[in-house]
Amino acid sequence: MKKHVCRIPVQLLLLCLLVTVSFSAPAQHKPIKFAAADVKADMAYAYETLQKAHYNLYAYVSKRDYDAAYTDLVQSIRKDSLSMLETTLLMQRLLAIGNVGHCEVDFPAASYIAYATQDGTVFPLELAFEEGRTFVRKSYVPDSGIRAGDQLLQINGKPIRKVLAGIYPYLSAERPYFKDAKLEFWSFPRYYWAVFGQQESFQVKVRHANGKHGTYTLQPITVMGYEASRGGEILNNERTFRYSDDVAYLHPGPFSSAEPDGEARFKTFVDSAFADFNIRQARYLILDLRNNAGGHNTFSDYLIAYFADRPFRWFSDFTVRTSEVLKAQTRKQYPNAIPDDYTRQILEHPDGETFAYAQTLQPPVPDERRFKGKVYVLVNRQSYSMAAVSGALIQDYGFGEIVGEETGDTPTLYAAQFSFLLPRTSVELKVPKGYIVRPNGDEKLAGLIPDHLVRDHLLDEDDEILRYTLEKLIKPHRESSAHK
Repeated sequence: MKKHVCRIPVQLLLLCLLVTVSFSAPAQHKPIKFAAADVKADMAYAYETLQKAHYNLYAYVSKRDYDAAYTDLVQSIRKDSLSMLETTLLMQRLLAIGNVGHCEVDFPAASYIAYATQDGTVFPLELAFEEGRTFVRKSYVPDSGIRAGDQLLQINGKPIRKVLAGIYPYLSAERPYFKDAKLEFWSFPRYYWAVFGQQESFQVKVRHANGKHGTYTLQPITVMGYEASRGGEILNNERTFRYSDDVAYLHPGPFSSAEPDGEARFKTFVDSAFADFNIRQARYLILDLRNNAGGHNTFSDYLIAYFADRPFRWFSDFTVRTSEVLKAQTRKQYPNAIPDDYTRQILEHPDGETFAYAQTLQPPVPDERRFKGKVYVLVNRQSYSMAAVSGALIQDYGFGEIVGEETGDTPTLYAAQFSFLLPRTSVELKVPKGYIVRPNGDEKLAGLIPDHLVRDHLLDEDDEILRYTLEKLIKPHRESSAHK
């Protein structure tokens, strides 16, 4: 079993949605309904299992408060039956009570797709959340008078802070900053629909860039129109490298792959990239971990070994809690043979017991293959999980300098996520089985803080972080070296 921090939810594949909905007849299937008794039974099973399988369910919320919130959720069910959307939202709220980012239920993608097939509509503005304010990133309403960069103040007479307060309970995250990042990731129009339902129109109040206020009535946009205009998800899965003079730029993509040979292909890509960097005698490397889903340390360790100057490990302490449900999932994943010592320990330790996993140090690649230039690592609030942990590793060991904005995810965290399905509703729950402390041992609840803080302003197409790295860090360093 690979030792991974998390697998960010990416099964909401809107490309598949577009293909499915565009080239098939509108779905006429009967909506899925669950008896209230079944939903309540699954909620009881979910909460009982969380207490047994979560590494520390009450890390940020007391058991008393969690119990009370659970009871309130169960008592809020006043109908005889619930839709898949209603059921999923209840489970989201149940897991989000604990404020642990890796204890979560994903956005209700199946319900959203079903809604799209019925010509469903959504809010027509893409939003970004920066420094406690909400800005319009894109407007999908032609000639509305609203522009990118306008600050959104109200929707249908409700202050935006109250709108967000209605959405936050469905988002699992340790901090409001991370909740905002996740809302950007999933997108505000999708979540506004999921929580508040379809709207006939939207009256919005904005503050324009010139300081003047304006109130506008906007018509919704179809889900299909929104997804086509949005142009894909916020994560960037592309694997590529390029050059600018003596600067090599590497975008490794996520540290995971769903393909059977995905890890081997990733390593081949990394091998070829660094071989080329050395052939071209690149003096600087920009490693871009922005909008990165994270994944497995087997991927990230292999990459970092190419510029590490001594053995390293992605944690100072990694402790795992085993449980009956984890063992069941592990046996299902590996039905024939135990692949490694990590998996063996999960299966052999008694249920509920924790154990420290002592992974060996990762050695650097041989000296003749190692990249010996200066390394800059780009991060932003959308650098998730192993991307944030890898940035912390590089920072703590001094392998490179971090540039960008604080990550939403934290490098010391409850993670090593696994999932299981509820028996009656088949809603998937994702649970952290481990606690990971960053290499320098710092356990405070904070994102990865870059060595060079640069605001990643999402309201325009200017790449402030990359430009800062090239103009403010590499250019002066190059000029200083030339004068020595």
